[in-house]
Amino acid sequence: MTDTSTGSSSSAPTPPSAVAARFRPFGATIFAEMSALATRYDAVNLGQGFPNFPAPTFIKDAAVEAIRDGRFDQYARMTGAPALSNALSRRYRDRGLEFDPDREITVTCGCTEAIPATILGLVNPGDEVVLIAPFYDSYPAAVAMAGGVARYVTLKAPDFRLTREDLEAACSARTRLILVNTPHNPTGRVFDRSELELVADVARRHDALVVSDEVYEDLLFEGEHISMASLPGMAERTVTLSSLGKTFSCTGWKIGWVAAPEHLSRGVRAAHQFLTFAVATPFQEAAAIALAEGEGYVRDLRDRYHRSRDRICAGLERLGFGVHVPQGTYFVLADHSAFGFENDRAFCMHLAEHARVAAIPPSVFYSRPEDGHALVRFAFCKTDETIDEALARMASLSVA
Repeated sequence: MTDTSTGSSSSAPTPPSAVAARFRPFGATIFAEMSALATRYDAVNLGQGFPNFPAPTFIKDAAVEAIRDGRFDQYARMTGAPALSNALSRRYRDRGLEFDPDREITVTCGCTEAIPATILGLVNPGDEVVLIAPFYDSYPAAVAMAGGVARYVTLKAPDFRLTREDLEAACSARTRLILVNTPHNPTGRVFDRSELELVADVARRHDALVVSDEVYEDLLFEGEHISMASLPGMAERTVTLSSLGKTFSCTGWKIGWVAAPEHLSRGVRAAHQFLTFAVATPFQEAAAIALAEGEGYVRDLRDRYHRSRDRICAGLERLGFGVHVPQGTYFVLADHSAFGFENDRAFCMHLAEHARVAAIPPSVFYSRPEDGHALVRFAFCKTDETIDEALARMASLSVA
């Protein structure tokens, strides 16, 4: 009889992965990985896109008052607190779009939840979803959750324009949905009217839906933000996503929303009710006040980010980077080729360990990682002192 009580653990079979097959290709998010590196090396964090300065006092005060008010201690309405739904409806009306606050607006746990709620609610297994690379890393994961098939269009440097040839090549008779993000993370492109009309034309001809991720709509430096739903014939086939966090410097509040015609909102809500059901009630009440009273803050924030963009871009150019100056968002892509590293991940690892600056390797935002190997993404939603310190630390880099 064999005694197994003292057997070496090294001879034991490796247990199968407990991770569902649909998630295995994705691993841990790059943002968690690079933020951990920033902590390990005490690095200036220009990686994850969150401001290192506080949200405006007036909306924090509104949140505190809502917390103290016993009316807002319990679950909000599943589709969103009426105060916020009404504020969002007015906001869109001021921008030329009509959404019924009760039937066509759904408040979600940030745009992070809005993305899978929309795709889970509207995509069937086997449906094809067109993603524009580089993309926010949750897009393909959300498609996988729904059992959909991702098809890719790749924007190419230096102009990162969307072309008819590439978009048509990605579409087929099985195309259910095209996902557009403008202003675009990470390139900073603001898609112009001709590009969006191209998306609209292709969507109509394929009888496809369009999901328009517009979380950076208020952070615009050049160009014009055009909502996809405003184009002729697109209101009935467009789902518009946005959030509070980028515009009011409160990413930790996790207040997002989906605005769509009722027949599409039904699908979004079918998923949302089983994902989070409802979002923090006091923060929704404060968000309504932010939208109603925050126009001056948003204008000042946009001006601040414009100056920060110019500051970091000029500094990166002085250091030897090839800079793709963004038209919007608070990210900048730069070409690190001059420094002689094999790829973006190797460059970012060196940057964190030796220069003590954290950035994001954008190859994770491409279906073909090699398409992003020459690039690095920096976030400039930081104070001037933080940007200057990061640039000073990167002065240790040597051009190959």
